[in-house]
Amino acid sequence: MEGPTVVPAPVQAAYSYCEAVTGQQARNFAYGIRLLPAHKRQAMSALYAFSRRVDDIGDGTLTPQAKQDRLEGTRALLERVRSGAVDEDDTDPVAVALSDAARRFPLPLGGLDELIDGVLMDVRGATYETWDDLKVYCRCVAGAIGRLSLGVFGTQPGARGAERAAEYADTLGLALQLTNILRDVSEDAANSRTYLPADDLAKFGCSDGFRETAPPPGSDFTGLVHFEVRRARALFAEGYRLLPMLDRRSGACVAAMAGIYRRLLDRIEREPEAVLRGRVSLPGREKAYVAVRGLSGLDARLIARQPHGGHR
Repeated sequence: MEGPTVVPAPVQAAYSYCEAVTGQQARNFAYGIRLLPAHKRQAMSALYAFSRRVDDIGDGTLTPQAKQDRLEGTRALLERVRSGAVDEDDTDPVAVALSDAARRFPLPLGGLDELIDGVLMDVRGATYETWDDLKVYCRCVAGAIGRLSLGVFGTQPGARGAERAAEYADTLGLALQLTNILRDVSEDAANSRTYLPADDLAKFGCSDGFRETAPPPGSDFTGLVHFEVRRARALFAEGYRLLPMLDRRSGACVAAMAGIYRRLLDRIEREPEAVLRGRVSLPGREKAYVAVRGLSGLDARLIARQPHGGHR
């Protein structure tokens, strides 16, 4: 992995564009990556901007066929990046920035193919019968981003258990995505989407979905939410084993992003029905506190003291 180098003006402009997109659209993500040194922050912004483009296609108003065509066009752009065919004066700033990041860091760009595959699952209206089914989707749209981010962060030389770092990064992505799914239950229902596994919904009497601001009659909605919160917490506990393997600022970035989502889980657990009334979020001051805590390295030190590097 390369450290800071002199960045040509067109590439710097492309990174600036990606950082602007990130700052405007990635409220939680931006709190974490601002803790990184400039060259890593730029690379993360390039990854975010490409991912945002893919997500926006999936969430847009085009017909399913038009979305599929656009997504395949994005995959073709990714292939140009992978093959080194994007010049620094290319007219697409996201392609320029991502190409430069891929030259400077060992990015597993296949993860962005997985992201496209996951969004195609959305476009085709995929539903999920079991947690194992949903995990496939979550690994595409979030676990892959965790592994790509690890390509930017790297692990510290001699870090204990570093051979499992990609696995932990993937698992942390799953934890973040499951938290997103809980947070967005109402918004997704309004768009005729249901992500929670059908067998979980049936178990708690929620198979009729969440189109109202109150739980389905006769359901145990609180039980469902608490069940999924416990699942997400277990994923966080496993994924947090990554933290002691990272350098201080990369660890701070991960701890800040994950910490924000863990606090969202706390809020959702305290008031499950709030997710039926709209998107649950944290105030800016609380996000800032989590970022400062991450920068202190406290979470990484606590985890490192646990047996086998675990987090309980």
